[in-house]
Amino acid sequence: MNGRDPVVAGSRPFGLRHNAARPAVAPYLVTALAIGVSIAMGCSRKAAQAPANAPEVLVTTVTPQDVPRVLERVATLDGFIDANINAQVQGYIVSRDYQEGSVVKKGDLLFQIDPRPFQAALAQANGTLAKDKANQVKADADERRALDLFKRKVISDQERDTAIAAAGSSRANVEADQAAVEQAQLNLGYTKVTAPIDGLAGFANNQVGDLVGPTTGPLTTVSQIDPIKAVVTAGEGPFTDFVSRHPDATERNAYIKSLDFDLFLGNGELYPRKGKFYALDRSLDPKTGSIRYYVTFPNPGNILRPGQFGKVRFVADMKKGAMVIPQEAVNELQGNFQVAVVDENNKVSIRPVKMGERIGAMWEVTEGLKPGDKVVVQGLQKAREGATVIAKDWTPPADALVSKADQQKKP
Repeated sequence: MNGRDPVVAGSRPFGLRHNAARPAVAPYLVTALAIGVSIAMGCSRKAAQAPANAPEVLVTTVTPQDVPRVLERVATLDGFIDANINAQVQGYIVSRDYQEGSVVKKGDLLFQIDPRPFQAALAQANGTLAKDKANQVKADADERRALDLFKRKVISDQERDTAIAAAGSSRANVEADQAAVEQAQLNLGYTKVTAPIDGLAGFANNQVGDLVGPTTGPLTTVSQIDPIKAVVTAGEGPFTDFVSRHPDATERNAYIKSLDFDLFLGNGELYPRKGKFYALDRSLDPKTGSIRYYVTFPNPGNILRPGQFGKVRFVADMKKGAMVIPQEAVNELQGNFQVAVVDENNKVSIRPVKMGERIGAMWEVTEGLKPGDKVVVQGLQKAREGATVIAKDWTPPADALVSKADQQKKP
C-alpha cells in the first residue's frame, strides 16, 4: 500500500500540476484567437472598402418593374386637305384677289382670268342656239305636213322620210347648241378661280399678266390645317408585330382609336393638344418596306403648319416585370452587348448580356443580369475588368423616366 501510495500520491500532484497549468494557458489562447478574429474581420472590412483613390462610378440596381411602353416616331405635318388650285381654262390673269398666306373661305375669289374671250364665246354659242331653234320650228312643221300628206297619199315615202330626217337633224343641232352654251357658261365661270375649301392659302405661283392654263401647274395651294395631320412611317417589322399583338380586326380598330398621341415639336416642346389616330395606308412601300399612318391634331389658330417636323409619342401598353437598365449603361460592340457590374467588394466584372425592347430611355435585358445586380451607368470608361471602384447611386434625369420615354418599334 505504502509503496503504491507514493506512486499514487506522486501521480496526483503531477496530475494536479498538469490540470492547474491549463487554466494558466487558456487566457493566452483565447486572447490570441480573439486577436486573430479581429485581424481577419478588419481585413475583411478593408477588402469591402474601395481605396480612396479608386475611380468613382454611378450605378443603378437592377429591379424588375412594370413599365409603360411609350412608342415614338418621327412625323411630318401636312394639311388635312391640300387643294392645288389650277386654272381650268387658258387665259391671262387680270387680278389676284386674296392675301397670300391668309385664311380663305370656300367660294372666296382667288384669281380672275380675263373673261372677255369667254364672254364672246358664250354669246356666239347663244346665237347659234337661237338660229338652230328657229330652223327646228320650220323642220318640225315640215315634218307634220309631210306626215299628213303621206297619210292622204299625196307624197311618196321618200319625201316623207326626208322631212322626218330634216326635223331630227334640226333637233340634234339644237341639243348640241345647248351643250355648247353650257360649256361656254362653264368656261366663263372658270375665269373666276375660287377656293374649294376653307383653309390657309399659300403664296401665288403666278402673278397678274401671266398666261395660265390647265397645263401650267398650280396657281397656289389651299390647305385645311385645322385639324392638321401628322404623317408617320413605321417599318414592316413593327407593323407585323403590331398586327400579331392585335390579330382581331375589330379589337385592333378599337385599340388604335382609343390611343392618345403627344406631339413634340422641332424645338422639343410638347404641343398642348392630344392627337387621334386617323387612318392606316392600304399597302407598304416596296422600296422602303414601310407603311404610313396619319394622326390628326386640333390646330386652332393655325399654330402648326404643313412641312413641320416633329415626333409623335403614345403609351402602347404596360410591360410586366421588365428588367430594364438605362440605354447608356449598355456597350455595343459588333452586335454584342456588354454591361459593367459592380459586386459587393466593389470589383468590376464585364458581363455579356442579351437585350430586348428599348422602352423609352431604358432597355430591357433578357439574359445576363439578375435582380439586385449593380450596373454602371456613368463612368464606363473607368470600369475595367477587375478594377476596384467607388460605386454611388445613379439618379435618372426627369426626361429619362420610363413614363416619359420614347420607343421606336411599333406604329
